[in-house]
Amino acid sequence: MKFKLFSVILLLVCFAFLGVLAGVIPVTGEDAAVPAMGAAVSVQPGPTASAAPTDAPEETSAPAGVVPTPRLAGTAAPRSTQVIAGATAQPLPSASASPVPTGTAVPGPTPEASPSSPPSAAPEPVAGKPAANVWHPAAQVISTTITWEREPLQNDTSFDVDGPALLAGEPDITLPALGYQILIIHTHGTEAFTPDGDDQYQATADYRTTDTDHTVIQVGLALGKALEEQGLRVLVDTELYDWPSYNGSYDRSQQAIQQYLEQYPGIAMVIDLHRDAIGDSEVMYRTVSDQLEADAAQIMFVMGTDASLTHPAWRENLALAMSLQRVAEEKYPHLMRPTLLTPYRYNQQLTPGSVLLEIGSAGNTLQEAITAAELFADAVGPVLAQRVGA
Repeated sequence: MKFKLFSVILLLVCFAFLGVLAGVIPVTGEDAAVPAMGAAVSVQPGPTASAAPTDAPEETSAPAGVVPTPRLAGTAAPRSTQVIAGATAQPLPSASASPVPTGTAVPGPTPEASPSSPPSAAPEPVAGKPAANVWHPAAQVISTTITWEREPLQNDTSFDVDGPALLAGEPDITLPALGYQILIIHTHGTEAFTPDGDDQYQATADYRTTDTDHTVIQVGLALGKALEEQGLRVLVDTELYDWPSYNGSYDRSQQAIQQYLEQYPGIAMVIDLHRDAIGDSEVMYRTVSDQLEADAAQIMFVMGTDASLTHPAWRENLALAMSLQRVAEEKYPHLMRPTLLTPYRYNQQLTPGSVLLEIGSAGNTLQEAITAAELFADAVGPVLAQRVGA
């Protein structure tokens, strides 16, 4: 009996051992969590790993007008020209809109950083030619004439200004009998034109070059010479205030003007001479008078106010500009565009005779701008000469 019981127990133990080996009977304990080989495994997702934060700063671009190109040597200053070094930078706003001509469609936006931006639609093409290979080699140059019928002033401010009344006024300025009377300066002296004929240059930016033989500085020299032929004494500054940095150019030219006024206190009129830019990468507009035999660019006064900064005599400055606009327009029809009145002041607070004059646009040639400057001097020079000692 005992032998039979022992045999039964031994047999059960053997079956149990075989069951464990076969995986039929589960085993409890620490190894129970380990699945049997070949069994399906369900994996629970853990927390999603987030991307490691980066300490890299945002990429910044160079200020407008900064071109990483060596500065070229400037041309020799004329006998009556003095050059004063630049000053500490201080930004000054310089963007607005150009006058909308009466009965003339107007051009679209421009990338140019200048005291004025253009109107908003394209004029009918009068004549077209491919632009030179400068910044926009594919641009087409289209001629247009910006005129007005009743309103000679585009007022981009909230001030109430009677443009026709100012236009009818007489130039109210007194020029000294001795010493320099007029200063011509170029806050943006690298501004250039569409190359043409012998006027070819190495562009350092959008219709700009540091070769002052081909920039708006030549227009200033021509204007100064033409005014001197009218009996006036003119000082022409040929320094580049927008190179190598475009930012702060108005502050640098302001310090130069202040030094000139200290050195020559008789200076009664300061002309900051620029060229406009109307167009984009596809079209660049050439503003010309359609009433003159000579190919003359159009001219526009850009006048400031005290809307943003102190400028107590801005109305006197504006009255002078518009009276000269009338004088030039009467002698040379469609030479002048409407005056643009802006919320900024463009250093015009320094003297009641300060004006900003834009001669031509980027679509014009240098010679067209020089011709316009000579016609302007021929018209206003005799009137200013009458104000000597007045």
